[in-house]
Amino acid sequence: LNDIPSPYILTLSGTLRSPEISFHPPFLMLMPVPLGVETEGVITIIPKDFIRQSRIRVKLPELELADGTRTCPFSVDFPEGQDIVLSSDGTTNELTCRVTFRSSKPMSFLGEMFFIDQEENRLLEQQTIVFSLYTHTWHCTAQTKKL
Repeated sequence: LNDIPSPYILTLSGTLRSPEISFHPPFLMLMPVPLGVETEGVITIIPKDFIRQSRIRVKLPELELADGTRTCPFSVDFPEGQDIVLSSDGTTNELTCRVTFRSSKPMSFLGEMFFIDQEENRLLEQQTIVFSLYTHTWHCTAQTKKL
């Protein structure tokens, strides 16, 4: 201050951590069902390195059918809420997410379902949903994507 040298040197250090989420189970198998019948699976979202409360939202894929119409056969529900809450010891709560599929037309799908926090943090892991009419199983796998 006032051009007087200070006898003190202050050194700061820290670690930069980005919020992440992972999924359990890493694979989600939904039973094949007749057209128009709903099928669902439940995943647990495990947050890590969040420093404040956040709300998770999901960007669902929109599919184009053979006749050119667009549809979203998926829905998600967070039965216990979709807020990531920090406890006093710095840990975060796990979230339960119910993924539902229903279609009145036969379809196969390979695409992504994005889980995004309220600050539009897109360095989160995502859940990829794959449906193949040949195997009659759904596979959800967590993959890291930086957008």
